[in-house]
Parts: sequence; structure tokens; C-alpha cells
Amino acid sequence: MEFDMPVSTSTVATAHASKYLHQLCKHWSHRFAVEFTAGIGRVPSSDTAELTFAADPGALHLTLSAADPSQLERYDTVVADQLKRFAFREELDITWNA
Repeated sequence: MEFDMPVSTSTVATAHASKYLHQLCKHWSHRFAVEFTAGIGRVPSSDTAELTFAADPGALHLTLSAADPSQLERYDTVVADQLKRFAFREELDITWNA
């Protein structure tokens, strides 16, 4: 993965960050070579796009990188929608920053 790719980040306040990290990684593990622990996760969706997670006691930190900047907006929406499905018991504020 190259480090000069366009990046989009979001910090989502939640006391359930590790739980959501685990659910999201398990969800995508049937399609991608996902790696994760209770505190970090990595979902390489292709050779040119990747999602990483970091969980701490108060937030889930999301980082999306993609070679094609037009992919970022689509991935932002897909990741946010999936996270909201898993977090249906709480209202999350998911704001992406390019």
C-alpha cells in the first residue's frame, strides 16, 4: 500500500469502539484478507484501497485510503452505513475529513 494516496479520516465517539471494530472486520473478512485485534483492524479492499481502524475506550478511529480520490466518497458512505447498522442502539456522528 502506498502512503501518498488520498486519505479520509473519521473519529467516531463511542464506548463500544472495540466491539464495532470486531463486527466490521468480521463482516468484511469473507471478501478481503482482514487483520484485526481488539484495538486495531485493517481491511485491504484492493491493491489500491484500504480501511484501517483503531479503537480506544472513547472512540473508533477510521482511516480510508484509495489511489482514486473518487473512490473515497463511495467508501466513506459504505463504511458509515455499515457502522450505523451495527450501532443501531446508539446514534453515531460519523464525519469524514479529507
